[in-house]
Amino acid sequence: MTDATEDRGLQAERTTLSWSRTSFAFLVNGAVLMVKNLEGSVGPAAFIPAALAGAVALVTYVIALQRQQTLRQQPFRTRITPRRQVYTIGIASLVLIVVTTVAQLL
Repeated sequence: MTDATEDRGLQAERTTLSWSRTSFAFLVNGAVLMVKNLEGSVGPAAFIPAALAGAVALVTYVIALQRQQTLRQQPFRTRITPRRQVYTIGIASLVLIVVTTVAQLL
């Protein structure tokens, strides 16, 4: 048997992959919104959802890097539960949905 502090398996890699995948999803969302807005004559306000999606993608990627660094510490010096980060991205997702919906209705 190995001690849990010695063998963490692929926890850091899985966490990084998960956060990076989420970041990529926001980035693709922003790209799709940009392409959709390029097809018609729209004002600059129509690009706000795409810019917001890009900003959320960047924040998510930064969180991914921070989580990776935290999980590679020997031993853990900080609390490893990412509650604040998860809530931040969850709220950002909801805001992005609302902003995109309002932009499409106008």
